[in-house]
Order: sequence, then C-alpha cells, then structure tokens
Amino acid sequence: MALMELSPSAHADTFCRDRLPPFDHWPELLFELPELTYPERLNCARVLLDDVIERFGPDRRCLLTPTDEWTYGELLHRARQVAQVLTEDLGLVPGNRVLLRGPNNPWLVACWFGILRAGGVVVTTMPLLRAHELSTLCAISRPAVAITDHRFADELEAADAGKAAVISYGGTSADDLVARCAGKTGDFTAVDTAADDVALIGFTSGTTGKPKATMHFHRDVLANSDTFARHIVKPRPDDLFTGTPPIGFTFGLGGLVVFPLHVGAATLLLEQVTPEQLAGLIAAHGATVLFTAPTAYRAILSSGLADRMSGLRRCVSAGEALPASVWDAFHAETGLRIIDGIGATEMLHVFISAADDDIRPGATGKPVPGFRAEVLDEAGHAVADGEPGLLAVKGPTGCRYLDDARQTQYVRHGWNITGDTYVRDADGYFWYQARSDDMIVSSGYNIAGPEVEVALAKHPDVAECGVVGAPDERRGKIVKAYVVLRQGVAPDDAKAGELQTFVKETVAPYKYPRAVEFVDALPRTSNGKLQRAVLRRWAAEGR
Repeated sequence: MALMELSPSAHADTFCRDRLPPFDHWPELLFELPELTYPERLNCARVLLDDVIERFGPDRRCLLTPTDEWTYGELLHRARQVAQVLTEDLGLVPGNRVLLRGPNNPWLVACWFGILRAGGVVVTTMPLLRAHELSTLCAISRPAVAITDHRFADELEAADAGKAAVISYGGTSADDLVARCAGKTGDFTAVDTAADDVALIGFTSGTTGKPKATMHFHRDVLANSDTFARHIVKPRPDDLFTGTPPIGFTFGLGGLVVFPLHVGAATLLLEQVTPEQLAGLIAAHGATVLFTAPTAYRAILSSGLADRMSGLRRCVSAGEALPASVWDAFHAETGLRIIDGIGATEMLHVFISAADDDIRPGATGKPVPGFRAEVLDEAGHAVADGEPGLLAVKGPTGCRYLDDARQTQYVRHGWNITGDTYVRDADGYFWYQARSDDMIVSSGYNIAGPEVEVALAKHPDVAECGVVGAPDERRGKIVKAYVVLRQGVAPDDAKAGELQTFVKETVAPYKYPRAVEFVDALPRTSNGKLQRAVLRRWAAEGR
C-alpha cells in the first residue's frame, strides 16, 4: 500500500495542528493583494516544481554548485524518490516532522521538497549546531525522521533524537538516502495538503536561549514570495541567485530556494565560502541576484573585489541593520543599490524594505506591499513620527509558536511585535534604532547572550560571566564575554583562547565570544541580578 495515496485526514499526525496557539492569540492576518488569494488545497512543493515545469519544461537549469548542475526535472524526480523512501521505507505519514541537517547543496533541497510532497513538516536546522542543541530542537519538534548530510552525522548521532529514524545522504553506505533513492521509481503524487497545513517549523532563539518553534503553513511559503520577492526583488526567469545564508535560516530558504524557483530561475548553492570566494564565484558563474549579510558586502569592498560584482542586478541584505556607509561605498564602487530589509523567523521573511529609487541609505525602508507596520508604545498606541518605539507589523504571515507561552509576548493587539526599536519618519520610512532585548545580532546571526553564558559557565575555571554584544565595524556586533575566573587562575591571552575554544566545542561555533574581558566582579543589583545594561555600556565604551 502506498501511503501517499491515503487521505491526509485519515492517517495524519496532528501534532502541529494540536499545538497551534489559540486562534485569539494569533496576529491579524491580511490578504489584501490579489496574488495572496490561495486555494484551500495547496501543496507549495507542487507550486514551486510541478507548476514551473508545466510552464518551462523539465530541462531548465535549476540547482547549480561550483561543480554540478541539476535541472528542474532532475530535482522533481529526486524529490519524488525522497518522498518514496520516507513513506515506503520509513513509514512517514502526513503531519510527521522531519529534521534536516546539512549545508546548502542540491540534496538538501531535494529532501526539503520530498518531505513536503509526502505531506511532512520540514524542520531545517543549522549544520553547525551541536548535539545538545539538536537534542533540544528534537524534544520540541519530535521528528519521526532525521536526515543529515553524512559529513554532519556525528553531532546528530550524539544527540537525543527521540524516536526519530536517522538517515544520512551523500555517503557510501548501502542504506544511504541517495542509494535508497536510486532504487525508487520516482512515481509519487504529492499529498493533497491544505493551504493552512503546517509545512515547516523554523527555530528562533529567545533571550533566555530557549528556542521558540515557529510554525508556517504551505500558503505562507508562497506569501513571502508573492510580497517581498515579487514587489521588491522582482526576480526574472533568467536570473541566477546565489548567497551565503544557510537554508536553515528562513532568509536563506526564501532567497536561495523559494524565490528563484517560484519564477523558474536557477540558484547557485554554496556550502561554505569566504566573501572573497563568493565574489569570485559570482563572476565565474554569472550570478545576477545576491543574498548575503552586510558583513560580506563590507569584506568584498575591503578586499578590492567590487569589480567581480559587475554581473549582478540585485543585491539583498538582511539579518542585521545595513550601515549607510556600507551602502554608499558599495554603490560608489559598483553602481548597485543594496536592497536592505528586516524580517523575522516568526514572519518567515522580509516585511520592510525598499528597492531602486525608493531606497534611502540608512533606512530599512517601508512596509513591503501586503504588509502594514507601525511604531507603538508599550500600551499598543502609535507614537508620533520621529519618536522611537516598538516595531509592530502584520500581513499574510505571522507568529504562531508551537505550544509556547511567549506567543502573547510576540503578538499583542493583533500585531507582531518584533523586539526591535524603530523610528518612522514623516515620509513613512522606518529607521532601525536597536534590539529591544538581549539578542546579539552578529554578521546576520542571532545569538542569545544568556545561552553563551551557560556554555562558558561550564568551564571549570569560570566563576561567573556575563555576555553582551559589543560594537564591531565589520560584523555590526560581536559577542563579548566578561569573565570572573576562579581564584588562582591567571587571566591571560592563553586562558581567553582556551575559553573561546571551549565555547566553540559546546555550542555552535558562530556563537563563541570573539572578545573576552577578565574582570574582578560583575555588576549586579542588590538582589544579585546581573546588570546586563551595565555590561552593554562597558562594551560600548570599549572596556
């Protein structure tokens, strides 16, 4: 019996639907553009592959790497084979979660599509996450299957994946996913999912380091393409997209998978590159649309590689505020106008941005068509233009945490409250001021300071510590740790390096403190609470 022929309602796993927040805790959803009218039955994997092939044919180039190329037809065939392995060999039923772990490459994308075709829920993770971080994500999402690139299997195998069946791809073993796919026909009809069935779970860190699981529907995947991509990026079928954000980030998922494939374009997938290597690959392959963080744009400029950007027609930046100085310098060197934007995992992708002549360097932009935004005070009232307040947004996507009390913190008065402080000017442009919480945004990565503190505190020589963001010209901010060592331990450069290595081996390496300051005591309130505001002031002053 082929499981994909069963009605989703007959044997579906309702884990996600049962853990959606109460409807009155949802933000107000807006579908004010005609392109945001979706049918009740919708599988976004079909729209992004089958429908595109119907328009352009199967032989159109789709996924490229520096050494390989897949057509749309090849991706569809392999996605169908993955769906067969999941359902026929591993017993996946609609609604089951499948954890994905690996760098940006074609097989990761094939797995993403295969899961959705089978009616599963994709839980794409960062390849740098460590075992205990993966254990936490598994405990929250409870995957039935975990799929990993064979080069990244060790940490997943060391993690507590619950009852998940673990399978790797790209290796040489007989039960490797690629080998299993080779034995499948590729004859698989996509499950007839509902537009409001959960398609993916994206994780975002809270200020305590406890991850929040955001749930997004099949229609949400298309909605960000029909708003930000359609109206701001304006992709064309002959485009070649590329960039650095991992597909495990929703910024990368949109910019490197959903947006290009929705219009029949191609994407150059890069597993791990320096900004200098990125510039060379852009020139060598003729990329036309680039998604990356301000750090990379700055590094390309400082390396004297702006001439490699001549084939680009679109540059998109997100993940952290884009300094006006970087925008101006890049425009002066290349003639290109970087598209800045702010998005959130809770919203899936970018909701404030601007392009072309509408760009004002230093400003994030205006609400993307399909979204509304306001600047509110703590009581939920709009503040006057020019006054700072909480950024609030609503549109066709919105925050739905999986069984998490923090839903009512993010969604208030029908708005998604992003945790950013903004000012809106009289012309309707939004200007970033600061994060409203303890999140450190470094080179586009969101890092919870308290999580790094927990990792540092496990070192036997650390008596206590505090972690905040410190200003950095290249990365926007860096993670800075203020450390009190146990008595008798020398506070020298060797010890700082030892602590940095320890954190890299304990949590994802990008979270490690790039600066370690040894202090005699940490600032605390009378009841012993760490005063992070004081630490942030120290960091701003270079102490």
